[in-house]
This record gives sequence, C-alpha cells and structure tokens, in this order.
Amino acid sequence: MSMMKIATWNINGVKARIENLCQWLKDSDPDIACLQEIKSVDEGFPRAEIEALGYHVETHGQKGFNGVALLSKIKPDEVNRGLPGDETDEQARFIEGVFSVEGGVVRVVSLYLPNGNPSDDPVKYPYKLAWMARLEAFARDRMALEEPLILAGDYNVIPEPHDAKDPSQWVTDALFLPQTRAAFRRLENLGFVDAVRATNDETPLFSFWDYQAGAWQKNNGIRIDHLMLSPEASDRLRSTAIEKHVRAWEKPSDHVPVVGHFAF
Repeated sequence: MSMMKIATWNINGVKARIENLCQWLKDSDPDIACLQEIKSVDEGFPRAEIEALGYHVETHGQKGFNGVALLSKIKPDEVNRGLPGDETDEQARFIEGVFSVEGGVVRVVSLYLPNGNPSDDPVKYPYKLAWMARLEAFARDRMALEEPLILAGDYNVIPEPHDAKDPSQWVTDALFLPQTRAAFRRLENLGFVDAVRATNDETPLFSFWDYQAGAWQKNNGIRIDHLMLSPEASDRLRSTAIEKHVRAWEKPSDHVPVVGHFAF
C-alpha cells in the first residue's frame, strides 16, 4: 500500500503565480494537484516549468478567466474535459483524469464551480444552480462505477455557518444562499464525503481570504475549496490539511491549497 497526496488550489492566474506554484510543488510535493482559475489558454500554460519538476500537465483553459488543470506525477490513462449535460456551455470549469493506482484506478476531477453573484442576476445565479445540477448528475453516474472518485476544487459554496468568520456577511451571497447549500447537500446525500470535515471538526477552518479590507490579517475567511469523496475514496482517506501559510507569500492567490492523504 502506498500513500498519495492529492491537492486542490485555486491559483488565481497561473502566469502571475508561476513562481509560487513551482515553490509550492517543491515544498508540498503533491502526487496530483488540481488547479482552478488558471486564466490561460491551453497553449499559453507555463507547462515547461512544471514539467521540469516531474509533473505531467493536462489543461482545460480559456482566455483570461476560468480554466482548470491537473498536474500529476503519473500520466493519466484518460482525460475528459468539460462537465457533461450542456453542449452550449463554453466555460472551462471541469477536467477529469483517470489514474492507475495499486489495485485499480482513482478518478480525480478539478472543478471550478460558478460564483453566481450577484445572486439576483437573471443569468449568473441560475447558471450556478444548473451547473450544480449537472455536477450531481455526473457524480451519480460515476458513483455507479464503484471506484475511488475525488471531486476537488473551488466550489464557491460555504457549506455551514461555521465555515465563515462572519456568516451574517454572506446571507444574500450566492455562495451561502439556502438553494446553494441545498444543492451541495444533494451531492453529499449521494454518498460523497467532505474530506476536511471528515477529519477535522476544528472551527474556524478557512481556504479563502479576500484581498480587500485586511481579510487575511483579520482571519476574516471562508471555506469554499473542497475535496468531495466517493465512499471508495473516503475509505482510503488518512488525513487532510489546509496549507494556509502560502497565503502569506508574495503575490499570493486569495485561495490556499487543500490537501488529502490517501492510502492506495
């Protein structure tokens, strides 16, 4: 049995953070890293620097915003780009890799769920809820395979009041509306486990601190980056960590890596 470290990080612009990303890959040494908001087309992604560190790179990008990537020490057997269910959706928010591990495979998804704000917008919030419904349908289909599946990413969902420093600030926000949290619970009700909460009941635990109003200095954060695990992946989970020290680096992302350690 071998251990695997699987991480998710909204990098908030891979070109602006390439030095931080490379430093983190060296320090943290994940086996698979799921990135969101790479904000780069595929051909513009700085893959050479990452490949030089021993990682295989798979991207699903678009110009200027969104975009997801999988960085892995082992080459995936299969890669699927784009969340099924809407052929008209051009936003690059989903990439799935299938990796061979001892005794079988593990499926790892890097996802960047829509923000949905302003929540009264006639397009943005319905798009978020529709995307979550498509994710639920995808997850239900994949569950039937009875394989370890990790849905990792920036969900733009604050699951519970204790996942925010001040929940009252978020009551009208698309990240915390009842419909948003109910959609997240439907994913859990399929059998998916929130890895961080399964291993840590400490509060508060945050993964995002806004750039504004001294949020980092005041620890005014929220927890919106999640590793959601199928039962077969949850069985293999040994521990989790939020690597918040990278938020204090020069030119940081406003998110920090969330990692899980798995035994395969």
